[in-house]
Amino acid sequence: MYLQKLSLVNFKNYDEAELTFVDGANAFTGNNGAGKTNLLDAIHYLSLCKSYFNPIDSQQIKQDRDLFMLQGLFEKNNKKETVTCGVKKNQKKQFKRNKKEYARLAEHIGLFPLVMISPNDVSLILEGSEERRKFIDTVISLTDANYLDQLIIYNKTLLNRNALLKQIADTGKYDPNLMSIFDEQLITCGNKIFEKRKSFMEVFTPVFNQHYQYLTEGAEFVELIYQSPLLDQSFEKLLKTNLEKDRILQRTSQGIHKDELVFQVHGNLPLKKFGSQGQQKSFLIALKLAKYSFIYQNKGFKPILLLDDIFDKLDDSRITKLMKMVSEDDFGQIFITDTNASRVKRIFDDIGVSLNLFEISKGTANQ
Repeated sequence: MYLQKLSLVNFKNYDEAELTFVDGANAFTGNNGAGKTNLLDAIHYLSLCKSYFNPIDSQQIKQDRDLFMLQGLFEKNNKKETVTCGVKKNQKKQFKRNKKEYARLAEHIGLFPLVMISPNDVSLILEGSEERRKFIDTVISLTDANYLDQLIIYNKTLLNRNALLKQIADTGKYDPNLMSIFDEQLITCGNKIFEKRKSFMEVFTPVFNQHYQYLTEGAEFVELIYQSPLLDQSFEKLLKTNLEKDRILQRTSQGIHKDELVFQVHGNLPLKKFGSQGQQKSFLIALKLAKYSFIYQNKGFKPILLLDDIFDKLDDSRITKLMKMVSEDDFGQIFITDTNASRVKRIFDDIGVSLNLFEISKGTANQ
């Protein structure tokens, strides 16, 4: 699978643009603020129905315009596939595949998968556990539509149970039957999600380790650890044991919504505090490359790889190893952004790989 053409109208800083790509390495170069990353985000939007950077759809519309349009022409399994997206202010966004609109956007997720590596990924290290759970959930959802449905049901049930706990605190009236119904729904969905996350991590962790060791030439030891309260107790027992605590807190204190993904370096030290910028960068890149490998193994075709400004904080050795890796047969189409066109050309000349280069300036793209 690869993206042949991308068309944009009123998207971020672009009035209108149409670009044609190769099924290999494509690079966007130009000054900061020129619009390089916006092109990656447009590709991300067509794949996952949302921006990588900003969850508010209307804020992707160019200033003083009323709507934006994106269109991508993909080739997948030797067939042409057209994906179109339109967002108009104060209206529901439209997503179409081959001119047919989706009933649910979830139907689109996983059809044209991609992996993006960006400086923003540092939030996986610096922010709370929700970011890391979201990472796991996104990877699994791209390969298992049923998992996404279970997550939606679980989160709705969790909201309902928390609302009931607040109501009990406000009124003093406790309805054990209604609580039991919510508990059963949480347990049913939660157990399925837990088992899927656990089996996912058993496959994912060795692949992550392999990528990290390759990038760092085995110079450092890091760990990726999955933690869940369900590893120690059944969900049913957790809910029963913590009911009184939940009533005091007015929220559900235990469950798979408390799962954590722990990043460690130098034995058992937190990467957030004890990892250098280079180690953190390598860790994040290895995470994303493992995500790529997992999707490829499960989908049977190569996702698209987006690399946004990743040369910053990586030494020349790691840059060369990374570019060699993503230019080999295990990887398909890649998109790279960098401020330095000569650096990108030199890297690809050194590894003997052809490059489709675009120079980006103030929302215009020139080859």
